[in-house]
Amino acid sequence: MPKIDLQAVEHVNRTGYPPPFDAPVAGRWYRRLAPATNLTQFGVSHVTLEPGAWSSQRHWHEGEDEFLVMVSGEAVLVDDDGEHVLRAGDCAAFPAGERNGHHLQNRSAADCVFVVVGAGRNEGGDYPDIDMSFTPAGGYVHKDGTPYPAARVP
Repeated sequence: MPKIDLQAVEHVNRTGYPPPFDAPVAGRWYRRLAPATNLTQFGVSHVTLEPGAWSSQRHWHEGEDEFLVMVSGEAVLVDDDGEHVLRAGDCAAFPAGERNGHHLQNRSAADCVFVVVGAGRNEGGDYPDIDMSFTPAGGYVHKDGTPYPAARVP
């Protein structure tokens, strides 16, 4: 049956971000739905942000489109154009190669939930606010190319 039992999909809050960049995402919980359902053409995650948590460091992808749908609660989308409140039913799109760093912050007193879909090629990307980029090989590097010891978590 195509209906997904969310409770049967592993719910984790792992990150490969090196300290101190890992701290803001400590309250981010996600389920990777594509691998759990044998989808291979795109990634999809069901994400819960606890109050105060960020979805990620502000970032953009060179070769991957992202599309986000808020399911419940409220979050603030922070991108190069400013801050935008997203509520249940709101959507946001981030085209591959568009160097508009983005992430969500839960500034409310309750959890928020969203689904994000990504498709394309892992060609790396950047975190414009911090000294970090990510590589197609799956690692984190300083802006000068020196590797961080942490690896990206798929």
